[in-house]
Amino acid sequence: MKLLTLPGVFVPISDSWMLADAIRQEAIGPGSQALDVCTGSGVLALAAAECGATTTAIDVSRRALLTVPLNAIRHGLRVRTLRGRTFARVAGEQFDLIVSNPPYVPSPRPDVPRQGASRAWEAGHDGRIVLDALCDEAPAHLRPGGALLLVHSSLIGTDATLERLQRAGLVDVEVRACERARWAR
Repeated sequence: MKLLTLPGVFVPISDSWMLADAIRQEAIGPGSQALDVCTGSGVLALAAAECGATTTAIDVSRRALLTVPLNAIRHGLRVRTLRGRTFARVAGEQFDLIVSNPPYVPSPRPDVPRQGASRAWEAGHDGRIVLDALCDEAPAHLRPGGALLLVHSSLIGTDATLERLQRAGLVDVEVRACERARWAR
């Protein structure tokens, strides 16, 4: 899938494409609802829409939210876009599939950047600010039998993520795929 990205919008790297492949392996299709949190270019939302799911994409970046519809139109797909960080804009909604490639790179900053391209990857001292919020909030937005697919670096603690998801009430929590990231900058 060829994507356009406006200046300042994160260009997908290998972990995004790995997650897009995992989406295609999920049992979603027409009638299912999918949510992509931290959508960036929209590659994950588009992968879910290609499978036939009614798809919503959320991001804090206005440029990302302009990029997603451009890519959707280019590929003949529909994606609803909402501005926000995690789940506030979809309060009360539930989904069959939630996907996210959130910011997860440890940073010298104690918080996430409020502007600039680095807010697509920087996530506080431990790299977990956005990831932990996703782990804590996602179960309330999953339909029974729904799935949550996340990407992050093993450098910020895979076991910590698995434990957090289990504490939040998810079952059958597992690592489905591992890949050494290839950065194209």
